[in-house]
Amino acid sequence: MTFPFSVEVESWPIAGSFVISRGARTEAHVVVVTLGDGQATGRGECVPYARYGETIDGVVGSIRTALDGFSAPPDREALRAAMPPGAARNAVDCALWDLEAKTSGVPVSARLGLTAPRALVTAYTLSLGTPDSMEEAARIAAHRPLLKVKLGGDGDRERIAAVRRGAPESRIIVDANEAWSPENFDANMGACVAAGVELIEQPLPAGGDELLHHADRPVPVCADESLHVADDLGRLAGSYDAINIKLDKTGGLTEALRLRAAAETHGFALMVGCMVGTSLAMAPAVLLAQDAAFVDLDGPLLLARDRSPGLVYEGSLVSPPAPALWG
Repeated sequence: MTFPFSVEVESWPIAGSFVISRGARTEAHVVVVTLGDGQATGRGECVPYARYGETIDGVVGSIRTALDGFSAPPDREALRAAMPPGAARNAVDCALWDLEAKTSGVPVSARLGLTAPRALVTAYTLSLGTPDSMEEAARIAAHRPLLKVKLGGDGDRERIAAVRRGAPESRIIVDANEAWSPENFDANMGACVAAGVELIEQPLPAGGDELLHHADRPVPVCADESLHVADDLGRLAGSYDAINIKLDKTGGLTEALRLRAAAETHGFALMVGCMVGTSLAMAPAVLLAQDAAFVDLDGPLLLARDRSPGLVYEGSLVSPPAPALWG
């Protein structure tokens, strides 16, 4: 006999649309897991991502199959052995952290040794568009201290320059989502240098990024699609300067902590990012990101509405989660 758990699919409208090099979305589809142990319940949220072959139905099925194999909530190491990295394991792993906190009365922040987790400045994402539309979007968001700019390959020199015109004082990072090529790499890198860009996420396709090992990188380059778990770090050394840790890639906070520690040993700068989801998905990542060089946890800011209670955002400053939300 299994223990009580539920797996629910939710859809949250995006404010306008979210556009990257691989397409556009107007809704965020998330999966929420709730686990019980007879004393308390814990929750976790994940965002299945087609780029990694994930579907809503597939993630829901994987979660149900895995949890049906346990007669009580598993410990996090047993879960790690039972499920591969990815969105499905993330939702369950984060629900287990939340359940442990609720049952023990010890917050996750304390379990991580964070006596006073602080509010963090998150990047705010500008969707891919024409140079004119992106300049206008940058002008509207110019009060935000850190902008993350989605790029698309050809035409990115004009997009980068347009965003800088629109937001002359903001710090800028860019994310090409694998859209650059060896033919436009140098020109796009030069445009980033001219605009004062501080970080370039995943310029080249994962598995096709050999150029990075030999190319000049005057702007640090960050691995996103090329990185999932700690075992990936060895092959990234010498090609990337930073890594983007996302819980939906690592399969939860447990593996993300391992990845963070290993990355620091290898000398990578750290970014903690997210898929587009609600505050429930961001909450564990806020604790993970306490010492990160770059924080990109703006998912709820991109939604037309967030769950309640949610994280508290004051402009681009996001506070640690309250226990009523998670942890």
